[in-house]
Amino acid sequence: MKNVVVFGGAHIDRRGRIAGATTLGASNPGHWFEEAGGGGFNAARGLARLGCAVSMVAPRGGDAQGETVSRAAEAAGVVDRSFTFLDRRTPSYTAILEADGNLIVALADMDLYALFSPRRLRQRALRDLVDAADLVLVDANLPSDTLHHALRMAKQAGAATAAIAISPAKVGKLAAAFAHLDTLFLNEAEATTIGGEKSVTAEGWPAILRRAGIAAGVVTRGGRAAVAFRGDLVATVRPPDIDALADVTGAGDALAAGFLAAFLGGADLGSCLQAGVAAAAVTVRSPLAVAEDLSPERLAQELRLVSPAEILSSQAHHSSAEKDAP
Repeated sequence: MKNVVVFGGAHIDRRGRIAGATTLGASNPGHWFEEAGGGGFNAARGLARLGCAVSMVAPRGGDAQGETVSRAAEAAGVVDRSFTFLDRRTPSYTAILEADGNLIVALADMDLYALFSPRRLRQRALRDLVDAADLVLVDANLPSDTLHHALRMAKQAGAATAAIAISPAKVGKLAAAFAHLDTLFLNEAEATTIGGEKSVTAEGWPAILRRAGIAAGVVTRGGRAAVAFRGDLVATVRPPDIDALADVTGAGDALAAGFLAAFLGGADLGSCLQAGVAAAAVTVRSPLAVAEDLSPERLAQELRLVSPAEILSSQAHHSSAEKDAP
């Protein structure tokens, strides 16, 4: 079993879903839902459900919402290494969704994460966690210097590293740590922010992101083909058609979990991306940010619906029998 340590967001997700057609600037009938969430925490729970030994490190408040996060970690099999500020409230993410599950607007109340300083990473218990890790995953909820320190520690310990961009407003916090980062997970808005331009095709993103200093990454594009790149290798995978879209919350985090679980199992780049797309497809069929039925067996079922990866390179465009490790 592979050991994964996650440093990042573990907080409360609140989602209001409009019942009918959306009317901006007016009251809309709908319903409210609340659960534990956070990019890093969603991915941590996905990795645990896919068979990894996962430890989560995050700050939280001494309130009922913090207890909700703790119970969610236990339910998913994640070892909760988080620390509590008793006089603070747990961070939260509040989103308003259209009837079909697509995001209209969101508000992130995340000030507590600024208190996760690099000094905490010097604690012996956290250093020992990193030393034993096969993979260290971070998300951009944390301060820039903390992200840099965590990823540098991981590389010095010989672990693979990955990061989730979280949002266009936060992805820039990872820039100083690109040299220590093996894989960055972004959506198109985040990729445009860090790359300074937008690609109209999946295949155009690797060149843009390489120029920004990113050696390897994955760009998600909603219902269109996702793209992964490492070195000269580029893979694209088109998501399967989803007849009953329940909620898109957590889809990108699930893709990161599926991709990284496959990577830790020794899969090639195209297969990693297929696994990520399959995990995201399982998640968007669920009303929860982390699908309760996500498992290696459920992922294998979903993979049958995912098209083979198309493998491209700087020298040739050909289809998918590439066997190089990601």
